[in-house]
Amino acid sequence: MKTSMIFSKLVFFVLILQLLNSTVVLSSSSSLSSSNGLTEIPKKFLDFAKRKEVVDWMVGIRRKIHENPELGYEEFETSKLIRLELDKLGIPYKYPVSVTGIVGFVGTGEPPFVAIRADMDALPIQETVDWEHKSKNPGKMHACGHDAHVSMVLGAAKILKQHLQELKGTVVLVFQPAEEGGGGAKKMLDAGVLDNVDAIFGLHVLHSAPIGTVACKPGPVLAGSGLFDAVISGKGGHAAIPQHSIDPILAASNVVVSLQHLVSREADPLDSQVVTVAKFQGGGAFNVIPDSVRIGGTFRAFSKASLIQLKKRIEEVIKGQAAVQRCSATVDFYNTKKPMLFFPPTVNDKDLHEHFLKVAGDMLGNDKVKDMKPVMGSEDFAFYQEAFPGYFFFIGMQDENSPKLSSVHNPNFTINEDVLPYGAALHASLATTYLLEAESKLRPTEGNLHDEL
Repeated sequence: MKTSMIFSKLVFFVLILQLLNSTVVLSSSSSLSSSNGLTEIPKKFLDFAKRKEVVDWMVGIRRKIHENPELGYEEFETSKLIRLELDKLGIPYKYPVSVTGIVGFVGTGEPPFVAIRADMDALPIQETVDWEHKSKNPGKMHACGHDAHVSMVLGAAKILKQHLQELKGTVVLVFQPAEEGGGGAKKMLDAGVLDNVDAIFGLHVLHSAPIGTVACKPGPVLAGSGLFDAVISGKGGHAAIPQHSIDPILAASNVVVSLQHLVSREADPLDSQVVTVAKFQGGGAFNVIPDSVRIGGTFRAFSKASLIQLKKRIEEVIKGQAAVQRCSATVDFYNTKKPMLFFPPTVNDKDLHEHFLKVAGDMLGNDKVKDMKPVMGSEDFAFYQEAFPGYFFFIGMQDENSPKLSSVHNPNFTINEDVLPYGAALHASLATTYLLEAESKLRPTEGNLHDEL
């Protein structure tokens, strides 16, 4: 009897081991299948984005926006065009957000939420490129590629809408106004429409990198920046009798030289910083010392602490050097029309960097994913990164068989429209695989709870 009971227990124990082993094998197989699926998504999405009808659609949108450039918080026609396309795709959205902004939603409508962002505004530049779709608004031009950025996010929306079964959460489409100095990103955050977002991706076209390549890095990739405006006041008079005047031009000249010492003698040489005086206005005659001089410029750094320190010292130096020359000074980091926003550094999340390397490598090949050095330019995408993890990268558009493209913020700037499907597919792939990976991370927890129960 005892022998029979022992044998029964042994058989039961062996069966349990076999069941556990099969569960582990099935789990491993499921994970492997899921991994293979994630690898195929970027290639599949790029193939879809390169379909002639999809490319023609994106190119058409980009050209319409390019013909009608609008400055920050004035993007009413651009916003109208975007909403029309979202309506055609059957994608719900919130509007208006921060004057002209739009936030669309694709997927389950449930968490997790991952965002992709496009900026909409143009620059106050007169376009000199003579082509069929040249700017029709005098003095305004899409000279920074925002027309392409909008087309890419709409292209991503089209891809996502055609592959809803792949979405295990919600992709948030952020169409943002006023990136060019207006701080549109901060206003989108202040509106509260992105409170549930877990991560965000953004990109920028890069004229100097080959088509089919991308470039970025973890950590600081773009500098934080601020602007300053100062008025140095003295006492005007005849240039021949300076002893009866208090010369603000002399004081302002000393200020300009002294400001350069903030970087060369006060900053850590390994902590890159810039202080540039780019405006110097004073006097209008050869023989008259003016009453005042106005100077202004920008300061930049890769850490918020360094920016705050520069801001403090700029004010101290301007007022102190003015006083040495018997002048007074006012320093303003704001003007009467709009705030000269303090832009934080653009700092890429390290985990999202690994995600980006995987997705971009699967789509383009690892050799097409380039590391890049930090750049002293600034981006208001950084405001999103202060609120939740974010990743900002650059996408090449130079055809090696064509003339070299002009840099951004240039009246000769052009877009190689072959870049559009790459940007659309990358946006869609980064968002979709992020959601799938987020879902897979929840499975072990669910499994452990089930085992314990």
